[in-house]
Amino acid sequence: MRESEGVVKVLLEEKEIPDCWYNIQADMPELPPPPLNSATRQPVSPEDLTAVFPLGLIEQEISQERWIDIPGEVLDVYRLWRPTPLYRARRLEKALKTPAQIYYKYEGVSPAGSHKPNTAVAQAFYNKKAGIKKITTETGAGQWGTALSIACCFFGLECKVYMVRVSYDQKPYRRSFMEAYGAKVIPSPSPYTEAGRRVLEKDPNSLGSLGIAISEAMEEAINNKDTNYSLGSVLNHVLLHQSIIGLEAKAQMEKIGVYPDVVIGCHGGGSNFAGIAFPFLKDRFEGKNVRAVAVEPLACPTLTKGAYLYDYGDTAGFTPLLKMYTLGHDFVPPGIHAGGLRYHGAAPLVSKLYHDGYIEAKAYGQLEVFKSLVFFARNEGILPAPESAHAIHAAIIEAEEAREKGDERVILFNLSGHGHFDLTAYEAYLNNELDNVTYSQAMVAKSLETVPKIEV
Repeated sequence: MRESEGVVKVLLEEKEIPDCWYNIQADMPELPPPPLNSATRQPVSPEDLTAVFPLGLIEQEISQERWIDIPGEVLDVYRLWRPTPLYRARRLEKALKTPAQIYYKYEGVSPAGSHKPNTAVAQAFYNKKAGIKKITTETGAGQWGTALSIACCFFGLECKVYMVRVSYDQKPYRRSFMEAYGAKVIPSPSPYTEAGRRVLEKDPNSLGSLGIAISEAMEEAINNKDTNYSLGSVLNHVLLHQSIIGLEAKAQMEKIGVYPDVVIGCHGGGSNFAGIAFPFLKDRFEGKNVRAVAVEPLACPTLTKGAYLYDYGDTAGFTPLLKMYTLGHDFVPPGIHAGGLRYHGAAPLVSKLYHDGYIEAKAYGQLEVFKSLVFFARNEGILPAPESAHAIHAAIIEAEEAREKGDERVILFNLSGHGHFDLTAYEAYLNNELDNVTYSQAMVAKSLETVPKIEV
């Protein structure tokens, strides 16, 4: 491979796409406590989940097999955009005057423009196989809803998306994108579900939250036998599907003879961070010295300020109780532009790894994040999503620390999506109309008051 002053791009051949997902549950020193049935407070059984998930996904949710085969039908769709490229950001390195090497895995080349189709395609496949006709879901920034609308289109399923109100208003072209693939998009909270009506009675102008939208989507799925619910983050099977990101990145870095000292991903519910980091954490469990850093917004500091408790994954309490870092299921975050990171909880697997000290977490304000976002775009040419910009910002800080210390650390981050549908956010930043929004510890304490009191 020829070295140059510009970007170094590392590709895999199509035949080199991983044919298995990596399941970190097989290697974790200690697994998270089990989900609990919200009514009985006993561990959830597979039968408890059949109202909203197909058996194929339930089996993956509880599996402790290290490698799980990717079905051929899913691989056939993956090949439309996978393997995704790994870039070395030489122009960014030069601009930062850092001795560090900076690499990023670019998931924005997918049809949806993000990493989300990695699990959307798999979930649509398993639902189709189970005879389901329709899938409901929620979406924050719109990336997950877009991914699922495309996946449902490919497998001949109806798709209904409850989109968080603030993002529904901020990102109209995301709505159009979903509708182009046949999805029906509803602003949440909506008057069409009991969960939505309860929220609107208390606050007719509610900005919405992922927790509220999840409640609405689950309510519809529970009440219709031919309909299932699909979640774009948090759950074990979702993180499993996203492991293809890190598996490809490992193979690409092996091709050029490098290995990361630190792996970075933005963090909302946990899927994109887990996707890039979990395959490298396998090496850490085996004695390799590699750090993994999850990066979240100060306005939604789930890991950095949340409590490690059993809580619902949604506002209305339809989900099982999950042991996770949470800001409280009633938490409604401020309307920051990184809509995909506005979730009150963290994936149980990510939460357990953070609690046990295997991963790190950082939180930053949106002004400093957008500054790094624009700096990256002007050097690398890619316009990132505001969510992905949190990982970029953390990578830049790592590179600056390397410059100050004179070390040549290797930095890898997941650029999880492009920002082509986020231009209103760019416009606000460039016009000095954005503010830093924080969520204080006192606000967190207030939000946590409604979390169920469970002794385990």
